Amino acid sequence: MTPPGTRDAPSATPRDGRPATLRDRATAFLRAPLSRRALTETAYCLLAFPLGLAGGVPLAVLLALGAGLTVSLLGAVVGVFVLLGCLGLARGLGAAHRGLASWLLGERLPRPAPPRPGSGVVGRVDARLRDGAGWRAVAYALVKLPVSTLGAYAALGWVTGLIDLTAPLRWGVFGQDTSGGMPVPTPVPVGGLEVHGFAGTFAALALGLALLLLAPWPVRLVVAADRWLLRALLGPGPLAERVRDLETTRALAVDDSVALLRRVERDLHDGAQVRLVAVAMTLDMIREHLDAPALDPRIPAAPAPAPRLPDDPAPSPSPPATPHEPAAAPPPQPPQVDLDLVRLRHLVGTAHHHATEALTELRDLARGIHPPALDDGLPDALATLAARGALPVELRTDIPRRPTPAIETIAYFCAAELLTNVIKHSGATRAAITVAEGDDGVLRLRVSDDGRGGARVGAGSGLTGLVQRVRTVDGRLLVDSPPGGPTAVVVELPLHA
Repeated sequence: MTPPGTRDAPSATPRDGRPATLRDRATAFLRAPLSRRALTETAYCLLAFPLGLAGGVPLAVLLALGAGLTVSLLGAVVGVFVLLGCLGLARGLGAAHRGLASWLLGERLPRPAPPRPGSGVVGRVDARLRDGAGWRAVAYALVKLPVSTLGAYAALGWVTGLIDLTAPLRWGVFGQDTSGGMPVPTPVPVGGLEVHGFAGTFAALALGLALLLLAPWPVRLVVAADRWLLRALLGPGPLAERVRDLETTRALAVDDSVALLRRVERDLHDGAQVRLVAVAMTLDMIREHLDAPALDPRIPAAPAPAPRLPDDPAPSPSPPATPHEPAAAPPPQPPQVDLDLVRLRHLVGTAHHHATEALTELRDLARGIHPPALDDGLPDALATLAARGALPVELRTDIPRRPTPAIETIAYFCAAELLTNVIKHSGATRAAITVAEGDDGVLRLRVSDDGRGGARVGAGSGLTGLVQRVRTVDGRLLVDSPPGGPTAVVVELPLHA
């Protein structure tokens, strides 16, 4: 099932970006009776009727009894406790209806907040009587009576259509004679039709086929009204829901910032820091290599003069050399050691390579925090992103008003992540990006492809992270990806964070 904040786009929405044609609408109309949605909505109407009847009638009786006793002088205390019982019963019925809607309709509603505690008996009774969620549950149980009756009546259209569809078979099996005629049920509760010949059964068959084609739509209408009542009366109140949503988005924003800081720290620690350490070590090796001639073992060290004791006579001066004696040879010069230029070039090249990689990683890290292409606006940034893609990407933009930088950043990273999913998982041959500002002031980013489809939130495609990212600014993500494709993902964002 799809988590809150994400819903599959309705089937009437075109999946390839083109406007819906009459053929598309006719195909959707003919396929409606065979869809899983028609089956689940019909089952919901049939099961919700006995539940609404069994809960709503006793609740209405007890509510009337409690209200009558409360206004009386002698039965006021009893009436108050009857009303408290009505509130508890209504909360239980509301939980049952929420469970049924979650099971068959996928309508997940959070439980309303429990009644606030009170101090003392009077305080607790007062808190229970002021339970807004309980009184909304009472209202839903009472309204559910006519709604569930209409739902069951709409679901009977399936039964009527199936009976009429078997009219020729029933005529042949039961052997109806032409004098009495065979009744043909209709959705109208008053009156009916009869056929008086085998040829007339084919008219009943055509009526049954028409009823089966029309049966999903009254059911869908009743279920749509019931969905609205469920959200308005059985969910948390508007204020509580807004507070809960703000708490969730705040927690998501905090988690996202913490994850961003951890990613930056990890990238710096495992990437640029390692490169810079390698540069420092290589430069240290170069320095040692340059200092090597002063420490070369082939250079003989000069002998140290012997110490002279105080009693030793002073050394006598050497006699001057006679013309016939050869002059003393000059002291030997230390041998010159040539530097290993090949080794030095290799070390310098290694240091340059590590420094270049460190700069590249730092540049990529900075782009991951805020892409420089966004400085010129979202359309130019998306054009750069589409040009760098491994697939042909068609880009269409219509943004008369520039969003805030935070919205542009979220939209850009959503488009980048969705394109990455297209390349990695879809097997598509082309993709399209459409971003436009709607008449309602909402920025809609749509990424579609002609791949194999089957994308779902939580299926390891990265869509879960996008849902959390867009929820931080009260946005939402819509996924339409049937098996076999194509896939269309729509991100809706406000223009201002």
